[in-house]
Formats: sequence, C-alpha cells, structure tokens
Amino acid sequence: MTQYVTMPGRLFTTVAGLALTAFLGLGTAQAAPCANPVQMQGFKTCANVAKAEQEGEVVFYTTDPPAGTTEVLAQFMKTFPKIKATFIRLQAGNLMAKLMAERQAKTYLADAMAISEMTFAVDLQKRGGYVQYDSPEHAAYLPEYKSKPEGYFTWGALIVAGLAYNPKLVPANEVPKSWADGLNPAFAGAINAKLSTSGLQHGAWYKLRQLYGPDYWTKFGALQPRGFDSYVQQFDRMINGQDKVVHSAQYSGYLQMKAKGAQLEFVFPTDGVIVGQQLYGVIADAPHPEAGKLFLDWILSVPGQIAYQNAHFLSSPRSDTPPPPGGIPTSQMKVLLVDDWDDYMKSRPQFVREWDKMMGIR
Repeated sequence: MTQYVTMPGRLFTTVAGLALTAFLGLGTAQAAPCANPVQMQGFKTCANVAKAEQEGEVVFYTTDPPAGTTEVLAQFMKTFPKIKATFIRLQAGNLMAKLMAERQAKTYLADAMAISEMTFAVDLQKRGGYVQYDSPEHAAYLPEYKSKPEGYFTWGALIVAGLAYNPKLVPANEVPKSWADGLNPAFAGAINAKLSTSGLQHGAWYKLRQLYGPDYWTKFGALQPRGFDSYVQQFDRMINGQDKVVHSAQYSGYLQMKAKGAQLEFVFPTDGVIVGQQLYGVIADAPHPEAGKLFLDWILSVPGQIAYQNAHFLSSPRSDTPPPPGGIPTSQMKVLLVDDWDDYMKSRPQFVREWDKMMGIR
C-alpha cells in the first residue's frame, strides 16, 4: 500500500535551467556508466536489483499531487512487488526545507526526489545532496534535459502552460489566440493566475516581459486578476463560471478537467507556450540506495514515463513515448524557453515583489 504525507505551504520558486553550470561553478566530471546494465521489463538498470529487493522499500519525496503519485507508485510496485513504495508530498520550498533539515541532523529518510524548482535542484547538487548516478535511461534524454555534469538530476516531465477559457462565457470573437489577447478588457475581474509561489508563473512573467515589455504585466494587473496556489482552484473557478479565463494555465490541469467532461478550452498561444520541468534524482546517504536507483531508472524509462503521464497528464521529455491522455506532443508546440538562466534567477526577487503587489499580498 502506498503511503504519503501531504502538507500545505508556500512554494519558493524559480524555473531555472541547466545552463547555470558556469554561474554556479559546478564541475564538469561525468558519471561513469556501468559496463553491463541489466535488462528489466521495458528498461535497463545499473542498480543491484537483488539488493534493492532486499532493502524492501523506496521513499520518494515529491512535489507532484498525491493522487497521481499514488497511481505511479502502484505501477512501480506491480513491477517490483518486493519493494514497498511510499512518498512524502510537499510544495517545493517546504520539501527542500524538510530534506535539508534532515540532512543537517544526519537523519536520512529520502531515497529519490522529484522537485519542480531548478534552483533547489542545483543548490542540492552543490551541497552534495545527490548521488551522481548515470542511469542507462539517460541516453533517451537530450543534453538540455540533464544536469551538468550529467547524473545528478534529470527532467522527468515537462510542464506546459498556455491560456484556458470557459466557452460558455467567452464568445467566439473574444477567444484569445495569443498572449496579447489575454489582456482583453472584457476579462477584467474574471481572469486568474497563480501566485508568486509558482515557478511556472515566474517563467511566464519572465518570457512575456521579454516578448512584450514590462507594460504587458501592467496591463494584466489592470484586469484585477485573482491569484491561487493550485491549478485545481484556477480551473474550478473558471468551470464554475466565477472566472472566464485562466492565464498561464497548466496544460496537464486542462487535460485532467477535460477528461472528466468539464466544459473548457485550451489555447496554445501563437507566440508559444511556457514550459517548466519536474526534476528527478537519487538522494545521497539514502537508506535504500539501490531501490532509489532502480526507481529512478524505472521512472525515466518508457513504462515509467507512460505511468507518470497517465497519472499526472504531464508531457514526457522522451521522444519515444506517446503524449499524455487526450493531449498532443510537445514536438507539435511552439515552446518559449529561457535563454539567459543567470538573468532569470536574478529576476526572481523583482518578480515576487511585483507579482505579490499585483495580487494584493503586499
């Protein structure tokens, strides 16, 4: 039985990128792949499977929603019934704080982690908090989807954002086609976004500022948007008719709601979608090190990615997996990517200050 703990909390975020190596002064040594990876059911592993089964447990720290994570771990345990998979789910800032407090106290509980904030992943790498493990599944991932040096963490999912609207409330002539169309005065008092705790929202703020200048968000603020921590809250308000439009709408959230029969539509802006990431790695000093490696290999593999997509509706960075249920592959999308990660990270205090003021938090 999968067990989990979930706690609310603010998410101290930024969606940064793998070009941060020089900025952070990280080394360049690569992890040596094992000479003879073992072929499993649909994937390869360098973990000692017998030892992993003897360990009998894997503890997974994650920022993913609990219901979907329960489904994913159930699939892992179907493949490895001798290993009990449990998880702790927190928002990114709280998850990182918990992990670092445990490490400082030399209380090691986590075997593997998925976190949505690049800043935290890079910081943990600097602190020696990851095992440098070269998964055989890394070969299926582009260099930009892997840590520098490789082996510390990997992009296990792509988080896509665009615009979503309620077709009952937005007439055909007001349907937005671009990010600029999201500033339509007709949406005043009926549009929402995420709070500054969202790394995806920071990404949208940064990229749309580049495309349209600072005035974009000044005009957006004039619409009196509401801010929420959860995309579930965002979409529920829109579906229930309290809002017309969700700005920086998470594609996976749209797909989940659509699968349940909700009346809503998603717009892939003509100027491109915003993309965030979920980062996977094996934690150093783990109580179940071989089980942690085995889990990482599985989650990065085709079977693991399909299980993940079916549960969370997020997109896989792999090119050999199908899109999430009801969705289209990211290869068919125009993607907006950060091109200066140093500048992006430095922009976070300004983003938080301006965004919180707009949302009436400070």
